[in-house]
Amino acid sequence: MTRRTEWPVGATDQHAGPGRGSVAGYMAGSEGAYEPGAGPGRDTGSDAGFGERAGSRARSRTRSSGSPSSSRAEKGEPRDPVEQARNICLRLLTGTPRTRKQLADALRKREIPDEAAEEVLSRFEDVGLIDDAAFADAWVESRHHGRGLARRALVRELRTKGVDSAVIDEAVGQLDSEQEEATARELVARKLRSTRGLDRDKRLRRLAGMLARKGYGEGMALRVVRQALEEEGEDTEGLDEPF
Repeated sequence: MTRRTEWPVGATDQHAGPGRGSVAGYMAGSEGAYEPGAGPGRDTGSDAGFGERAGSRARSRTRSSGSPSSSRAEKGEPRDPVEQARNICLRLLTGTPRTRKQLADALRKREIPDEAAEEVLSRFEDVGLIDDAAFADAWVESRHHGRGLARRALVRELRTKGVDSAVIDEAVGQLDSEQEEATARELVARKLRSTRGLDRDKRLRRLAGMLARKGYGEGMALRVVRQALEEEGEDTEGLDEPF
């Protein structure tokens, strides 16, 4: 039988049922700003520290209650692993969304028992603090518009974060081929000036290589670069070959 765990106010009630794909609702239940950062995003709204505050309230109640678990902690004995897992997850989620796999890996690294980890992760999913679909949607939005990454690169990144393949497919499905090509043109237009003065073939390799690193296919990259060079008056005869 799964034990019942007392969860801090704010880690459950305030975040139950966020709308799918709503990053602000996913992390803070408010209209806090979502900006790309070191991870998929960084919530800069006023509620970004809800996990830390919830954990502080829980720890405060534990200290003031004089409970046996508090006495054990003072003696250096292990705390309840469920409490440990909950506090670890809250700290990791403060300001930065995480996938379930990322949190599970963190708990395993800290030697949290599998049963306790599963209980906490499932509970966090139930109340919306873990939402891999919302994470994937936000990641695609941030990394495509912020870094210009194509679908291929986005799929690769989401896989490394443990997002399910079906969820990834749905998230990258937001981008159609026309939008992807428009972004590729913008990337080339920004880079084009820095290549002036180089010979044509070197410009081609540099621009097409930049698109390839961002996940654009060879055919699209060559077409976009050729058109950009033509608009500058370059002779593009013979540039149909793969780069």
